[in-house]
Amino acid sequence: MDIKAKISELVDKIKNDPALAEKFKNDPIGTVEGLIGVDLPNDQIQSIVDGIKSKISLDKLGGLGDKLGGLFGN
Repeated sequence: MDIKAKISELVDKIKNDPALAEKFKNDPIGTVEGLIGVDLPNDQIQSIVDGIKSKISLDKLGGLGDKLGGLFGN
């Protein structure tokens, strides 16, 4: 399994589905297990969850930077 590709795929799914995003927020490990369809040890799933959270946070910060740039006459 290509972890980076799987994380990107899951990030897209979670960002584009508000119900799935809420489910991920409340139960990230269970949500990821359900999405990938593979029962892995929680420590392995946790590394995927951490990657997803990081990517989502970076994407949000990128959007925030675009908005703030407009405030300063970019």
